[in-house]
This record gives sequence, C-alpha cells and structure tokens, in this order.
Amino acid sequence: MARRFLFVGLGGIGQRHLRNLRTLLGDEVEFHAYRQQRSSQVLTDEMEVESGSDLESKYRLRVFADLNEALMERPEVVIISNPTSLHLAVARAAAGAGCHLFIEKPLAHEMNGVADLLDLIESKKLVTLVGYQWRFHPCLIALRDVLQANTIGRVIAVRAKFGEYLPSWHPYEDYRQSYAARRELGGGVLLTQIHDFDYLGWLFGWPRRLFCIGGKLSNLEIDVEDTASTLMECEVAGRTVPIHLQQDYLTNPGERSCEVVGESGKISANLADGILQVWTAGGKLASQERFDMIDRNQIFLEELKHFLACLDGTETSRVTAREGARSLQVALAARESMTTGKIVACDVA
Repeated sequence: MARRFLFVGLGGIGQRHLRNLRTLLGDEVEFHAYRQQRSSQVLTDEMEVESGSDLESKYRLRVFADLNEALMERPEVVIISNPTSLHLAVARAAAGAGCHLFIEKPLAHEMNGVADLLDLIESKKLVTLVGYQWRFHPCLIALRDVLQANTIGRVIAVRAKFGEYLPSWHPYEDYRQSYAARRELGGGVLLTQIHDFDYLGWLFGWPRRLFCIGGKLSNLEIDVEDTASTLMECEVAGRTVPIHLQQDYLTNPGERSCEVVGESGKISANLADGILQVWTAGGKLASQERFDMIDRNQIFLEELKHFLACLDGTETSRVTAREGARSLQVALAARESMTTGKIVACDVA
C-alpha cells in the first residue's frame, strides 16, 4: 500500500521535499496537498521555474481547500512547510488527527502553544522531525567527531558565521514578499537562519544566557532584522565557553562557517564549501578533509532517508519537536535581547 503524505506549503522547500520523496519512494507514495493560494509553478533544485509544467499534474497531487477535509483522508505524514507563523496551528491539527510530522524549521514563531503541542505529540507517540538539514552535512558530522576525539583539547571559544544576500535566495519570487522578509510570517534572520543556533546547541550544548545586538541595518525593503550578533554563554565539560554567532542577510557571496578554538589546537569548518581543517599544537595543520557538496540537495535527501527510517522504526529522530523547541527558545531569547538591550537567560530545560 502506498504511503500517503499531506503537504501544507509548496514553496521552494516544500517542493524540494516533494521531489525528494518521489526520488526515494518512486510510485509507492500518494501526495495530497492543502492549498489556498494554488500557485502552480514548478521549481527545480536550483530554485528556478520549470517552464511548461504544472505542479498538480506533474506530481499527481490531490488538492484540498480545507485542512480538516484533507486530514479526514488519514495521511500517514503531514509535511509542514508553510510560512513559520502558520506552523503551530497546522501541527496541532495534524497531531490531533494522529499524523506523524515533518515540520520545517523553526518549529514556530513564538513559544505560546508549543508546550501543548509537545504534550500532544508525546501522548500520541508520534514520529516528528524538525527540518534542520545541516545536521546531516558530512562536514558538521566530521566536526563533531573531532570534538569527541578531544583532538584540540579543552574547548575555549567558538566563532560561527552565516551570511547570504536575501534577494538572491529565491530567483522565482520577489524577496520582499518572502516569509524571511516579513515579521507577520515569522521572518527575520534570527528565526529564518535558526539552523546556526540548532547546530551550535547540538555540538556544544544550549546556552545559559546570551546577549544580542543588531536589527534592520541595511536598505533592504523588509520589516525584520537583517543583522544579528549573538554572544552565548555555554557550558562544555563543566566549564564556561563563550560562543559568538554572526548572522546577516547581506553577505555576498554567501558563507557559513564555524571555528572552534581549543587549548591545543583549532578546528575550522567551512560549511559552505565543505572543508574541515584541524590544527594541533604549534599551529600544525594536522588534517584537511573536503566534503564536496556538488549536489546541495544531498543533505536534504539524507534528512528524508532518516525520517523514513524513523517512520519504519529502525532509527530514532535526530531532531524531535522538543529539540526544535529548544533552538526556538534560544532564537527568541536573542530577539528579546536585541529588543531590550539586556542579557537574557535561556530556559532550555
């Protein structure tokens, strides 16, 4: 019997998951979609419009205009990839109907209602995965292995960076209308690029407190912050470690990197290019690995392979809804600090 997936949101990331599920499952999958805007443009992996194609016919989508009606068809999984501020309502309805959940990051745009969702998911024993595909990047996985091997000794400090020019993200749409650019849809660099808070929490543990400065500093036509500089106080192996994260919507060409300073060496991870370098005592380059992501889509495929394995019961979710709530708390604490100018404690229990 074919698996049934219900999609809520078929923009760039929703269509990526649609293509990848077709690749992984072939014809052994049935696609439904809850859609209101009904835009039918088909996108490629390169985020370009595929001319001459219709989304509904290309993927044999059965479309519903009412969410409850769609859920009455008893989909096994609901893929939630609509704008951030709309995640929570859909997730509650889907979980209430007993559906497993794949929720694009971030879990929500606020904490109000998240605890109830977590209780519902856990009481029904639903499989959930929050869409943090960077956890499946081989360069980050290798970085974690080096840390666990204690190659550079005790961690002293961490510097992480993300930057990319927002108008270049999605060539098929006006950046000013994208969810990343609009506060009402849960945009802003802190929430849209919450990936960095997630992987830093995964590698080094969640911060005890933080301080963030930034805001809407550029001439981009958006109503959210485009620049954020966050200093987090974390605890690694029982010792305080400062972690600095710089994020922006302006850097061109884009970059994503993480540098870890240890007592006896340094690790440099160029995540955009897939290069991991490790220096040991005396500044010696001990190793260099390349993880050429010729096809950027591969980490998204690995993410969905993992999710399917979770549905089959052979793997356990790497990023549960509760884990997604932790990174959301940190990102929202950073926004609160930016707004108030104060150090904010992070309640991530």
